[in-house]
Amino acid sequence: MTAMWQESDSTAFSLAKSQAQKSFDEGGIPIGSTLVDKRGEIIGTGHNQRVQLADPTAHGEVSCLRNAGLRGNYADCTIFTTLAPCAMCTGAILLFKISRVVVGEATTYTGDLERLREAGVEVVLVDDAECIELMQRFIAENPETWNEDIGEGV
Repeated sequence: MTAMWQESDSTAFSLAKSQAQKSFDEGGIPIGSTLVDKRGEIIGTGHNQRVQLADPTAHGEVSCLRNAGLRGNYADCTIFTTLAPCAMCTGAILLFKISRVVVGEATTYTGDLERLREAGVEVVLVDDAECIELMQRFIAENPETWNEDIGEGV
């Protein structure tokens, strides 16, 4: 299966990027996410609020899923995220059988993209320069917070 960008992806990806910027502006980790159904309807958005809420599970994708609320079936959904999902967020994607993930970047953090692919999830890697730049800036300015977020805190 070839992972491809679809014309309808632009709006949802832009929303994820705006959520990442919102988190950054709040002093948090700049990761944003959007959940969309097969018709292209926005079901939910969210951003990493780990710092803001002092909640280690408040990652961008988890926040998005919380904001989307309960849904009987996620298999027809695409989740957009500005950064490659970590093991926890990958687990949530697999648990809810989300079939497609659009990732802004995997340069600053490679995440668990191979695990998603091995499980049959379509992964679209955008390599968005704005996503990379914002994460690099955050990591340079907040290395301890970043290392805590990815489980490498000292």
